[in-house]
Amino acid sequence: MLVVGFPVGALQANCYLLATGEGEACVIVDPGQDAVEPITEALRKHRLSPVAVLLTHGHFDHVFSVAPVCDGHDVPAWIHPDDRDLLADPLKGISPETAAFFGGRLAMREPAEVRELTDRADLDLAGLTLTVDHTPGHTGGSVCFSAGTEEGGRIMLSGDTLFAGSIGRTDLPGGDHARMLVTLREKVLPLDDDTVVLPGHGPTTTIGRERASNPFLLELQRGTGAPAAPHRGL
Repeated sequence: MLVVGFPVGALQANCYLLATGEGEACVIVDPGQDAVEPITEALRKHRLSPVAVLLTHGHFDHVFSVAPVCDGHDVPAWIHPDDRDLLADPLKGISPETAAFFGGRLAMREPAEVRELTDRADLDLAGLTLTVDHTPGHTGGSVCFSAGTEEGGRIMLSGDTLFAGSIGRTDLPGGDHARMLVTLREKVLPLDDDTVVLPGHGPTTTIGRERASNPFLLELQRGTGAPAAPHRGL
């Protein structure tokens, strides 16, 4: 599997391109702020043809370029229905401080074609089978995407659910710390240790590394709950 990733925008959200190899069809995950140019360059460099855009959640730092990317390549965007309204109203999902930083205005619109994600569904796109897990907590419509690799392992695109050493914040509109703990307990902790995690911000990690060192997962495993998440991302 070919995985191309790079941070974009003021909040350095990770955008990813996934394909079976060079010169093949691909999916684009989380085209955030200022993502059009680096996506275009990555498509050219690796001779890729996009067939869909997948969104881990609706926060603008992950979806800001979804309309130009989708409409420019005539491909659909996939998002969980609980976050769909954020595509056209990005201020609905961010803090007043973040909104003020951007002048209180973020103009966005839905792309021409939007399809809604379903929990535990398999998406067969670009020669890949990607499993959708609804992982609410950071937002109501947060999802993670996972796929097998030719080598027998698995990768998970965790969005802002799980980071290296941390988890997504839950204090924004649509966030819910109790739901995040359920997500971590039921959807993250059962995963195999060798699952490679491609997060929405920061470096790549593995489930095994996070199980052994992430303070939030450690607290859950001890049965003592977990502290409130720090502010990361929006």
